[in-house]
Amino acid sequence: MGFQEDFQAMTYGFKMANNVTDLRVTGMLKDVEDDLQRRVKSTRSRQGEQRDPEVELEHQQCSALFNRIKFTRLLLTALIAFTKKETSSVSEAQKLMTQAADLLPAIHSTLQHGVQAQNDTSKGDHPIMMGFEPLVNQRLLPPTFPRYAKIIRREEMVAYFSKLIDRIKTVCEVINTTHLHGILDFFCEFSEQSPCVLSRSLLQTTFLMDSKKVLGSHLMHDMIKDALRGFVSPPVLSPKCCLYNNHQAKDYIDSFITHCSRPFCSLIQIHGHNRARQRDKLGHILEEFATLQDEAEKVDAALHSLLLKLEPQRQHLACLGTWVLYHSLRIMIHYLLSGFELELYSMHEYYYIYWYLSEFLYAWLMSTLSRADSSQMAEERITEELQRRGSSKKTKKKKKTRPLSREITMSQAYQNMCAGMYKTMIALDMDGKVRKPQFELDSEQVRYEHRFAPFNSVVTPPPVHYIQFKEMSDLKKYTPPPQSADLYLAASKHFQQAKLILENVPSPDPEVNRILKVAKPNIVVMKLLAGGHKKETKVLPQFDFSAHKYFPVVKII
Repeated sequence: MGFQEDFQAMTYGFKMANNVTDLRVTGMLKDVEDDLQRRVKSTRSRQGEQRDPEVELEHQQCSALFNRIKFTRLLLTALIAFTKKETSSVSEAQKLMTQAADLLPAIHSTLQHGVQAQNDTSKGDHPIMMGFEPLVNQRLLPPTFPRYAKIIRREEMVAYFSKLIDRIKTVCEVINTTHLHGILDFFCEFSEQSPCVLSRSLLQTTFLMDSKKVLGSHLMHDMIKDALRGFVSPPVLSPKCCLYNNHQAKDYIDSFITHCSRPFCSLIQIHGHNRARQRDKLGHILEEFATLQDEAEKVDAALHSLLLKLEPQRQHLACLGTWVLYHSLRIMIHYLLSGFELELYSMHEYYYIYWYLSEFLYAWLMSTLSRADSSQMAEERITEELQRRGSSKKTKKKKKTRPLSREITMSQAYQNMCAGMYKTMIALDMDGKVRKPQFELDSEQVRYEHRFAPFNSVVTPPPVHYIQFKEMSDLKKYTPPPQSADLYLAASKHFQQAKLILENVPSPDPEVNRILKVAKPNIVVMKLLAGGHKKETKVLPQFDFSAHKYFPVVKII
């Protein structure tokens, strides 16, 4: 899949038989399949009959070929199903994938049949298969490093198809998610597995089956409305509010939601790219969200002034703005964290990345989530009050569910992990255990500004420039200034706090467990370092990102 641009069939003048329809192809495969099935039946052993070895071999080979043809047909039919606009076709694809998966053990058990791959060392270390020329695209490549298509071994092929089927089955599950925030999370989680380009593409086509409808039946406009209601409960979208049927208010909110559609579709589509391309595009989409933020604030102000005239006890301040800000912050956080996953940062840069996350972005995110939570509760109280007035019966107070509470908790844990890492890096630097480059042609300021350059387009939150960062993170403002031991101890407290928060999360998901795998050893290491463990050694610490891609386990050798 990595070489798809090198294999454009038209380059070779091969038109891929465009005159043959998909239906005809699957029909022909079915004909071949039926023919093979007849041969399998005619060659199978009968009771009391002496078996001819040649007939037995033919039976096994026909059976093996039958399974492969059937697998090809099922896979192709499933892929064709994804091109249809009805969500029922996705369920159909899911069933087909289950059937295809059932054939893989039989395919694996018959790998020894047929022409086997030849190993030709003159053409690399990969097997040479009849009908495949690894260097077929060589003359079409740009004059860069030589690239060849590596034909994978048959055993690996079965494993690949098994994983592909699992990924396609996962893609099919997206139709069960109808909430915008849920869909965004689904795309993020799916992308974290670094899926192949085929499964990423299928997810995209399933999400936006046509330009206006999401998942074949939901209007993006309605999904955004529901997301706003679920996140911040703006009065303008509450049927109990006078703005709900106000024409002017309707125009304001409809115009705003229409303008939201494109950036949010783009944001979801960004997760269809590979991880490196995603990061690049996240940096660019911040500009669109900055424009949206500006509009949200204007619409909020207009709706607030309208509401004051009609219902003075209510307010419409920072509702839409809070929601857009939340998404902007998530993009910014994702942008910075993905740098760890892609191994873009040098060790000496860790401290300001973790500082920006803990002291700034996560602080803003938690403030935004708390504001949204308060807004929801205030709206609920007003709604309940109106219901009580309209009803003479006494209603029992229900225990309110707070949909944002889990995210607030997770953000606190992330903030503590980032703060712990920031203080760890500062302390290690004090002890001379961070290798720094000899700045000749650039400086730390240049690197810092390069890392946070995409944030310059965002007004809220305002970007923290290097000079501000140095002032805000200057330890000399404390009296007495903390020593490395103090910072190690402070870092261990942050990791401890993250651990406590996560251990109290109900029904923890794998992410919670992954963070705990980092927090627990780091608590111990920080306490050891605070006690002066290996203080004299100048061996650089190791940062092990195997347990979690954003937070390393610190190892002192």
